[in-house]
Amino acid sequence: MQALLRAENLVKRYPRKPPPGSPENLVALDGVSFAIVQGTTLAIVGESGSGKSTLAFCLACLERPTSGSIWFGDIDIAKLTGEDLRQVRPRIQLIFQDPANSLNPRWSVSEILSEPMILQGRTNRDEITRRSHMLLERVGLSCELEERSPSELSGGQRQRLAIARALALEPEVLILDEALSALDCSVQAQIANLLMELQSSLGMTYLFITHDLGMAAHLADEIAVMNRGQIAEQGPTDKILNLPRHETTRRLLAAVPGLPRGTPPGLEQ
Repeated sequence: MQALLRAENLVKRYPRKPPPGSPENLVALDGVSFAIVQGTTLAIVGESGSGKSTLAFCLACLERPTSGSIWFGDIDIAKLTGEDLRQVRPRIQLIFQDPANSLNPRWSVSEILSEPMILQGRTNRDEITRRSHMLLERVGLSCELEERSPSELSGGQRQRLAIARALALEPEVLILDEALSALDCSVQAQIANLLMELQSSLGMTYLFITHDLGMAAHLADEIAVMNRGQIAEQGPTDKILNLPRHETTRRLLAAVPGLPRGTPPGLEQ
């Protein structure tokens, strides 16, 4: 099947003023390549500092890569500027770890959901209200919350609201950057089930970025493990869990009780 989103040899360097003898650029991404088939989930798993969030920002068109290509269908969005870029951004939405940092604390739930629709040019107030109610229902929130502010919601409710706001733009890809890690275990499971239901009903495509290989195993069709700005290994979820080839993967597996530890290199049948 054809990939909906594809990265090819993606590089991102940040200039810095290093101590004498150190490199002048911080290399956050170093030749990253992968593809996501429409309607599936690719998990990008790695330890802190591996380049996961930089990758998310580049794919969401919030950072421009130093080199390489990001193909969204047949469009290289890494090369887009101006109005062409603004046309693509709504189709790839990024959901952050802490929605409190991305939701305007002075706005009500209703205003937060209305804003993206107004920016899209929708001006019919009744239509906006109907769609806002539909979005709240879709993510499992009561319409009775629409006049509340984000501070009056629980962490799980805020994350559901962030998902609803992203869906208001009718995206084709959701990038979830550690979107479950700030929640307790029971709420994580609820949001994970919501994501799977949305994928089933809407045909959503997910890039799920996490340090938690256990949650990646639950959600993803395929896993790519990042280490120092590169993809250390990539493959179907079962293969990564049962035959980990890279030390980073084995460390991540060891951190999750109950997951298979895989077969040590050299002992594969």
